[in-house]
Amino acid sequence: MDDKEIIDMYWERDQKAIYYTTQKYENYCFAIAKNILTNREDSEECVNDTWLTAWNEMPPKRPNVLKLFLARITRNSAINRLKAMTAKKRSGKEAAVALEELSECVGDGKDISNELEAKELEKTIGVYVSQLPVREGDIFTRRYFFTDSIKTIATRYGITPHNVSVILQRVRASLKEYLKKEGYIDE
Repeated sequence: MDDKEIIDMYWERDQKAIYYTTQKYENYCFAIAKNILTNREDSEECVNDTWLTAWNEMPPKRPNVLKLFLARITRNSAINRLKAMTAKKRSGKEAAVALEELSECVGDGKDISNELEAKELEKTIGVYVSQLPVREGDIFTRRYFFTDSIKTIATRYGITPHNVSVILQRVRASLKEYLKKEGYIDE
């Protein structure tokens, strides 16, 4: 079944939409959650939360790309779960490290005054990443959206983990300058 048909089922409030979504995207969403949470049970719960959130958001939202829509929901759910776990002194190490790295250039989110400003920042970062060379953009996205480990990224590209770290460091520095230019950072 193609994504358009699945989305139409959500809009028709046909519960089979969840079945088809699960069949097609469960492994994909689980991988995203597991990269962030590192715990099978928490990741499975997160994926189940993804289906519920998708059901509640469609309608009124009609995603252009179902796979990315589900990835965003899964990622946000996993990060929220990670924050709750971290508060309880449990941790998903890779995601915590990735978020800490990224906070160098975008802050910790406390200085973003409202949801609209946060969405604008997200769009601005998306524009920045789309202007990067393909490999650098993919490495950035794999690290900070999918929270892949540096070792996993290095293996994927056949380069050393140190090389991945250097690429990420340069991209973060460049992103920080870009965000200054766009008025998101005062320094």
